[in-house]
Amino acid sequence: MIPASFDYVRPESLEEACRVLGEAADSGDDVKVLAGGQSLLPLLRLRLAYPSTLVDLGRLPGLRGVEDRGDHVFVGALTTHDEVLRSAVIRERAPLLALATATVADPAVRHRGTLGGSLAHADPAGDLPAVALALGCVLVARSGDGEREIPAADFFVDYLETALGPGEVLTGVKVPVLGAGWGFHYEKFHRSAQAWAIVGVAAAVRRSDGVVEEARIGLTNMGPAPVRARAVEEALRGVEVTSPGPGLGPGPGSGPGSGGGPGGAADPVAEACARADEDTSPPADLHARPDYRRHLARVLTRRAIRSAIG
Repeated sequence: MIPASFDYVRPESLEEACRVLGEAADSGDDVKVLAGGQSLLPLLRLRLAYPSTLVDLGRLPGLRGVEDRGDHVFVGALTTHDEVLRSAVIRERAPLLALATATVADPAVRHRGTLGGSLAHADPAGDLPAVALALGCVLVARSGDGEREIPAADFFVDYLETALGPGEVLTGVKVPVLGAGWGFHYEKFHRSAQAWAIVGVAAAVRRSDGVVEEARIGLTNMGPAPVRARAVEEALRGVEVTSPGPGLGPGPGSGPGSGGGPGGAADPVAEACARADEDTSPPADLHARPDYRRHLARVLTRRAIRSAIG
């Protein structure tokens, strides 16, 4: 289909972009921001979005690149998924972001789509919002009134809705660097490489002396916004995972749908992950019913946790 008509603005500076967005907000115009366009353009073609003004950020300087800042990695909002994947800093200092980004669509999309665009689009079926939530990322926004930082827990408000104000531009993401003892994994179930996740699980687990000390789990497509699997995180704390077997190894009796370890022994990891769908509200669509998504959340969380543990 052909998009509805709109005014097109391509600012040359961040200050100009903030001014244009602020003026549009004051006049009541419906404005959309274009970054890589891999999420927005399909909505325009299908007329699921029909803004009066489209603000293209493609020429803005200083919003692209990866910088190691010690306790966190700063990623510019216009950094493409491909640039994230090719960054040695990301692979070494923020591996969960690299793992999830590698599953985003296909190479063509990854060369155009941006990290900031994916987060600002806030599709609950997107891979990266759940990662930002699990890692506790901080999103940096700029407006005519200055700069502010928004924790990921407060950024994703509802379906395709964020905490960004009408005159704000997402300029970058602070990705916390987690230290020694952390393991990471992103597990995703989808119909094809190009399809959105039916369910995805971003897992980060810290263990010491064979015991889980902390777990952070973000779920994709289990509600109108990404959600933390808090019940699983609490249940995993203190679980012993010293060797394959109960609590870690797959073994007989610990396959999908089972809570037992080898020989029928209790598997605390499986028992914890059986709570993955608590406090979620998975959608129903052409690809899956809510009960199927709940089942997937439990199974994929167990796989992600076991892979993160090692």
